[in-house]
Amino acid sequence: MQQPAPVDPGDDATVLHVDMDAFFLSVELRERPDLRGVPAAVAGRSLRSVILSASYEARAFGVRSAMPVGQALRLCPQLRLVEPRQSVYRSVSAEVMALLDRVTPVREQLSVDEAFLDVAGSRRRLGPPARIGAAIRERVRAELGLPCSVGAAPVKFVAKMASTAAKPDGLVVVPGERLLEFLHPRPIDHLWGVGPVLALRLRTRGIDTIGDAAALPEGRLRQWFGEVGARVEDLSRGLDPRPVHQETGHQSIGADHTFDDDPTDPEEIDRHVLRLCHHVAGRLRAEGVLAGGVTVRVKSPEARVRSRAARLPDPTDSGHDLFAPARRAVRELLADRPHPLRLVGVRAERLTDEQAPRQQSLFDDEAGGRAADWGAAERAVDAVRRRFPGLGPAPASLLGDADPAADGRDRRQ
Repeated sequence: MQQPAPVDPGDDATVLHVDMDAFFLSVELRERPDLRGVPAAVAGRSLRSVILSASYEARAFGVRSAMPVGQALRLCPQLRLVEPRQSVYRSVSAEVMALLDRVTPVREQLSVDEAFLDVAGSRRRLGPPARIGAAIRERVRAELGLPCSVGAAPVKFVAKMASTAAKPDGLVVVPGERLLEFLHPRPIDHLWGVGPVLALRLRTRGIDTIGDAAALPEGRLRQWFGEVGARVEDLSRGLDPRPVHQETGHQSIGADHTFDDDPTDPEEIDRHVLRLCHHVAGRLRAEGVLAGGVTVRVKSPEARVRSRAARLPDPTDSGHDLFAPARRAVRELLADRPHPLRLVGVRAERLTDEQAPRQQSLFDDEAGGRAADWGAAERAVDAVRRRFPGLGPAPASLLGDADPAADGRDRRQ
C-alpha cells in the first residue's frame, strides 16, 4: 500500500508578503558601490526634505524613512545623501512585479516595493510556501541584483509581520499551528492598523501585547472601542478573512509636497494643492484610469500627520475636478486643528479603467457636461506638452510654478 506523501508543516502558509529591503537605496547601490557599507539615504538636498530610504548602516544611527533630512544629519553627520530618481524606481518596481507574476497570477501590490501573493495554486508546481519564498529571494537577487525579505503565513497581516521579522534579506514562515505562538508575545502596536494613538488607548487598559488583547473576554474590546476594538480582537486571534486581491492596476496614485517655510496662508496652500491635483490628474490620464475618490494628508512641523478622504460625484481624470474636494478637505483639517504646514499630499483613489462602463447621471446634460469639458481641455493640454515639452497652458494661479512633484514623492499603490 502506497504511503501518503509527507505534509510540509508550513504548507498552509500560502499567503506571502514580499518586501524589498531599503528599495530606493538598494537600486542606487547597483550603480554606486561606493555607498556600500556606509550610512546612506535617498532624499532631496533640502533640510526640509524627508528620507525616502535609508541603509541599515544609517538606521543604526536612528535614521528612518519619512524623517526630515535635517534631523537625519544631526543623528548621523556622515550620512551620504543620494538624489531620488522616481522614474528609475518605478521601472525597477515593474520588473519586480513581473518576476512575481511568474510565480502566481494572484498578486496584490501594496506599494512600489511590496506585494502580497497567494501561492496556494502554485504549490503543485513549485513546492511548499517555504521553498517558493526562498526561490523568490534567489530570483530577485540573481535577476535584479536586489535584496528582499519574505514572510509566509495563512493570513495576510501575519505574513506582513513575518516579512518584517525576516528583515534584512531573510525568510520567515509561520505555519497555522504556530500562528498564535508567533503573534501573542509581540507588542500591541505591531498589529496592522494599530497606530500610536490607538496603542496608547489600549495600553491604558493594560493591553501591552497582542496576547493581552486575545485573552480578554469575547466582545470586551468592541464594548470599549466599538468596531475598531472588534477588529483588534479578530486580529489578536489570528483572524483575517481578507483574500489576496488580484489587481489589474494601481489602487491609488498620489504626490506630496514638502515646504521650506511652513506656510499658513490659505491661498498659498491652495496653490500647492492645485499643483498636486493637476500633477496627479496627469498621471491618471497617462495610466488610462479615472479616480472615484481623493484623499489629502497634511503634516505639521512636529511631524503629526492627519488625512481626510472624499468621494467624487463622478469618476474623473481632471485636476480641476480633484481640486475642489481636495481644497475643501485640507481647509477642514486645518480649521479643526490650525497649524503651519510642513507637507501636503493628494492621492487619487478608487481607480477604474477609463473605458469601463459608468452609470450616467440623471443630470448629465448639466453636471456631466461640465466635467467632460474639463477633462477634454486637460487632455488637449497634454497633447500640446507632448509636442512642445515645457510649453502648454496652465491655471493662472500656477503660472511660473515649478513641477509639482519635483520636490515631493510620487505615490502609487
